[in-house]
Amino acid sequence: MIKFVKLSKVYSNHFTALKDINLTISQNEFVYLVGQSGAGKSTLLSMVYRACKPSSGDIFIENYSLKNMPDSEIPFLRRNIGVIFQDYKLLPKRTVYENIAFALRVMHFSRSRIHRQVGQVLELVGLEHKFNCMPWELSGGEKQRICIARAIVNNPAILLADEPTGNLDPDTSWEIMMLLTKINTRNTTVVVATHNDKIVDALPKRVVAIEKGAIVRDQQLGRYDT
Repeated sequence: MIKFVKLSKVYSNHFTALKDINLTISQNEFVYLVGQSGAGKSTLLSMVYRACKPSSGDIFIENYSLKNMPDSEIPFLRRNIGVIFQDYKLLPKRTVYENIAFALRVMHFSRSRIHRQVGQVLELVGLEHKFNCMPWELSGGEKQRICIARAIVNNPAILLADEPTGNLDPDTSWEIMMLLTKINTRNTTVVVATHNDKIVDALPKRVVAIEKGAIVRDQQLGRYDT
């Protein structure tokens, strides 16, 4: 599903964010990317949806190379990739419905289909009663659930979550992880970048540990620390 081949990223200030990453994530896997802030987790995720390009190496999604993908094809790539951000990135002047429907409108879906799919994902995340709420009316956990609903409304094959529990209390964090696990069972590949050791240890999955831009450990049903 996702394959990183000798991937490196060096920024213009000569900072090496990633170096010689070789990693394969299979279809329908659930994978944690763990490591301290600045280890390179977010950079690695951003490469998958082409927010930035590698300095060397390549990424393949279903054997399709992203390295030389024309900019005109990036929107089509992103239709199959959902992204959950730690800081939510909700449109502050749009309702919950409008925030989720936005991506479908860009793809020119019919009004009835948009209404149906938004309703389905809101029910999945347990917030169908927040249909007409504004983002400022939501708690942090509710905002993250709306972000999840927005990320999966188009049924993407891949879901990337960048520190999805970073701003949440322990109980809400657990609820969010249970929701991501449920989404994984719907034939969605889930990759979670996190430094939440308690979640990783309590909900064992494949763990890929990154330090200073390099993979130092890849373990099935692993723990946050060795």
